[in-house]
Amino acid sequence: MDEERALYIVRAGEAGAIERVLRDYSDKHRATFKFESTDEDKRKKLCEGIFKVLVKDVPTSCQVSCLEVLRILSRDKKILVPVTTKENMQILLRLAKLNESDDSLEKVSEFPVIVESLKCLCNIVFNSQTAQQLSLELNLAAKLCNLLRKCKDRKFISDIKCFDLRLLFLLSLLHTDIRSQLRYELQGLPLLTQVLESAFSIKWTDEYESAVDRNGPPLSPQETDCAVEALKALFNVTVDSWKVPKESDSHQFRVMAAVLRHCLLIVGPSEDKTEELHSNAVNLLSNVPVSCLDVLICPLTHEETAQEATTLDELPSDKAAEKDAVLQNSTVVYNGMNMEAIHVLLSFMEKRIDKGSSYREGLTPVLSLLTECSRAHRNIRKFLKDKVLPPLRDVTNRPEVGSTVRNKLVRLMTHVDLGVKQIAAEFLFVLCKERVDSLLKYTGYGNAAGLLAARGLLAGGRGDNWYSEDEDTDTEEYKNAKPNINLITGHLEEPMPNPIDEMTEEQKEYEAMKLVNMLDKLSREELLKPMGLKPDGTITPLEEALSQYSVIEETSSDTD
Repeated sequence: MDEERALYIVRAGEAGAIERVLRDYSDKHRATFKFESTDEDKRKKLCEGIFKVLVKDVPTSCQVSCLEVLRILSRDKKILVPVTTKENMQILLRLAKLNESDDSLEKVSEFPVIVESLKCLCNIVFNSQTAQQLSLELNLAAKLCNLLRKCKDRKFISDIKCFDLRLLFLLSLLHTDIRSQLRYELQGLPLLTQVLESAFSIKWTDEYESAVDRNGPPLSPQETDCAVEALKALFNVTVDSWKVPKESDSHQFRVMAAVLRHCLLIVGPSEDKTEELHSNAVNLLSNVPVSCLDVLICPLTHEETAQEATTLDELPSDKAAEKDAVLQNSTVVYNGMNMEAIHVLLSFMEKRIDKGSSYREGLTPVLSLLTECSRAHRNIRKFLKDKVLPPLRDVTNRPEVGSTVRNKLVRLMTHVDLGVKQIAAEFLFVLCKERVDSLLKYTGYGNAAGLLAARGLLAGGRGDNWYSEDEDTDTEEYKNAKPNINLITGHLEEPMPNPIDEMTEEQKEYEAMKLVNMLDKLSREELLKPMGLKPDGTITPLEEALSQYSVIEETSSDTD
């Protein structure tokens, strides 16, 4: 009934009546996302009628009302086929100031029309394959980049930027060709990075360092939304960027990583918005070549070094507890380097673990990022090991029991999700310089068995990557307890009585044969398959493992 009345007015009424009826319709259906199939034909005709109004010279307020209703109707995929034509798309492009002939954004009164047109394009492109194809034909990505350049350094047009970026994100998500066009032809990487710089109001103090005002106000909701959309679009543009062929690309990725470092050190208008901002920054950092991630840490400035030294010197010599507290609070400094961004990533990772759900989507990106950073950059690895795997003192509890970051990560090593389990184990393994004995010290053999089996390291040894020489970090408490630590569980156990001590030799022989018969039965019924280790440390059926060792022995005896 609403569509029928609106359609009648749109076809026969004047601009004022059209504006009123469409405003009533949009107010009533603002939150409508599911539509009755019985009125489908009426909605199609209403869309066609709205496009006919939009080509006329009607007031701006009437255009806005038309576009609001069109945005609501475009949520329904079924009605878009007849209205998604090249002519109608061009009408929306003109209203959104996406035509190349529109040189500037001077008329503030037109801003609501531009925003609503971009919203309509977002819905139509997302819901219609025909519109997606027309976007390629009309070179929509280039027009959007041009509009972004017009918005550069302009205030009060955050909504235009936001929906321009959202449409760029959708296009680059739905078309791989547009990703390549954005990256190379349209210079999307520096353009979108500049959008982020503008949203964060970055002031550079060095080539890859920015000034961070820790006491400054949080980002506004509009700036945060713009930044999130830019981060998502950049993710699509850089999704295949692990290899950097040119020095200019390497510089651009370093600039982007420096901007993302700044992003990690600021907050949004709310805790949820801050998490969304940091989550998208983490996803984008995962696309940055690992050689360019060194800009996440930087040497302390003279002011920061002087401030830290002054704080300690001002305390009296007998105030040892206060000095320890100051040093404890200096968690973002390691080896003369500012580790604030890495500390934020570590805190973000722990929050995602504590959520207890959606580990694959929410946790694996940041774990993977920290793993690659640790593998490639020594200072990052040493800082993270200091925080995640500090020297062991109390070994009375199992490694997976407790509330420390180490305990939480060890629990993930036996998670049901294979991807989560593997990346958690890999992270701890890299922190241990890929040394099996070091990993087992912190996790126990039982928790680490999956990783070691996959790597062919069940017999011990170390991974393929090279790290600096080890240093002894064992505490006196650990050294004293080490002989009594259960290697499987990784913790100190009270000595248990040996059940065979009180058996006679006949009883021992009987129990041994009973066990052999049980294993033989399970093996013959293929419920259990005896396995052994090959010389390279990988698992294989026992017969094959024994045969390989026999060949090795024969070869060595022939050599002798």
